[in-house]
Amino acid sequence: MTPRPRTAFTLIELLIVVVIIGILAAIAIPKFQNTKGRANASALKSDLRNIAIAQEAYFYDHVSYADQMSELTAHTSPGVTVTLGTPVPGAWVATATHPASYPLQCTLFFGPMTPPFPGAAEGIPTCR
Repeated sequence: MTPRPRTAFTLIELLIVVVIIGILAAIAIPKFQNTKGRANASALKSDLRNIAIAQEAYFYDHVSYADQMSELTAHTSPGVTVTLGTPVPGAWVATATHPASYPLQCTLFFGPMTPPFPGAAEGIPTCR
């Protein structure tokens, strides 16, 4: 009697492969979720820098800063919400949020005013 040649995988071999794939997925998924959060934070900071350029262009034309996004020619990333304010003459503050990165909020300000929250520096987007 000659042994039959092996033509398929056994159930044990298939189960071992499924367990190994499950372990690798459990390790990789949290790493990818953190990457998405950092991408949203980068989008917020980038949009704030674009707002700063648009504010300076607006100031050059109107000798004052805009206090509404509709007055600026800046475009934001999909999903990003930006609010503008002019707390004192010659100053402005912009706050950006993204629903997928809640509760992350980034702020950028220019002009003679107290920083919106501790650690903020003029002209540098700060997130908390």
